Amino acid sequence: MTMNQPVRQIHMSSPDLTDDDIAAVLGVLRTRHLSIGPQVEAFEQQMAEYVGTRHAVAVNSGTSGLHLAVLAAGIQDGDVVITTPFSFVASANCILYERAIPIFVDVDPLTGNINPERVGAAIEALTNGNARDWLPPALRQHAPDLRGRLKAVLPVHAFGQPADMDAIIKYARAHGLAVIEDSCEAIGAEYQGRKAGTLGDAGVFAFYPNKQMTTGEGGIISTDLDGWDALCRSLRNQGRGHGDAWLNHTRLGYNYRLDEMSAALGLAQLQRLEALLRKREQVANWYNTYLSQHELIETPYIAPTTTRMSWFVYVVRLRPPLQRAAVVRSLAARGIPTRPYFTPIHLQPFYVERFGYRRGDFPITEVLGSTSLALPFSGVMSETDVAYVCETLQNLT
Repeated sequence: MTMNQPVRQIHMSSPDLTDDDIAAVLGVLRTRHLSIGPQVEAFEQQMAEYVGTRHAVAVNSGTSGLHLAVLAAGIQDGDVVITTPFSFVASANCILYERAIPIFVDVDPLTGNINPERVGAAIEALTNGNARDWLPPALRQHAPDLRGRLKAVLPVHAFGQPADMDAIIKYARAHGLAVIEDSCEAIGAEYQGRKAGTLGDAGVFAFYPNKQMTTGEGGIISTDLDGWDALCRSLRNQGRGHGDAWLNHTRLGYNYRLDEMSAALGLAQLQRLEALLRKREQVANWYNTYLSQHELIETPYIAPTTTRMSWFVYVVRLRPPLQRAAVVRSLAARGIPTRPYFTPIHLQPFYVERFGYRRGDFPITEVLGSTSLALPFSGVMSETDVAYVCETLQNLT
């Protein structure tokens, strides 16, 4: 391919939808039963069976699911939760919703997932009254005594690869901490032969249109804990408790319900989830093959503990002298959209203003944030599309 060839138009992502998916949604519309009903109940049951947990609670987004898991863990105003700064912002925002404090620790340079040894060090410091160096900069001058306030660890399975959960859970359990898995990008992923979403106290999945499967908007909370299940079901439905009559509400709750149409789409997608995952794996393999000889482009690293990668996005890292901004512009001119993945959470304007973070606070996260680039990716991409992206990249290097 030469740069004088016609420009193709590549989509950043596309949901994999069939006529059966569309028919499932239309079928619900014809019933005129659109709120929580048989589709939601069936979706929950089949998701629990697929993931391998006792319970699955359907909600209207992964963010909602994370918020409810934080509430189920008993996290309140002034508590602290250890999490990662290399993620989509919702994984930290859900902690702030309850006026708790996210304590960021840096990540593994290969996977981008939270570093378990840093998690262990943070837990020891926070539980022993040595919290100052782990606090956000704006809180250090008058550091509160946080002994007894550390309640949970919230690891993220970035890009569909599970975090090193055995080590994280070991540290957390030694101090009686809850573990909430942000599995929003990792449906079907496996760690040491065990599915993401089954490793902690709860997992949360998301089904936005760019995810491995979609409900349009929606999410699932997976858990084996009966109390967490019951509380999340109440909280998602305006605080109505089990047995409450119409318009009676036991507790403060939220409108986090998943609707019947979304659940019907989820059910149809779930029936072929394994095929959807295999198609995405094939696209990732094409990328790996075409990019294997590109010296300035680092392909995704898969950890030995990852017994199944669930390909959410395909993120490469650019090596010098490549400049990401220039690469993005050049690819866009050839009809190829790309995205930086991720902008570090601690450098988002709100976190800088509220907590005083600055560049240099989490060096590994910042390197990844400045060099990582998500290429177009979905299960409906053809090998020709992938080849066009990779050959265009080759011409830039």
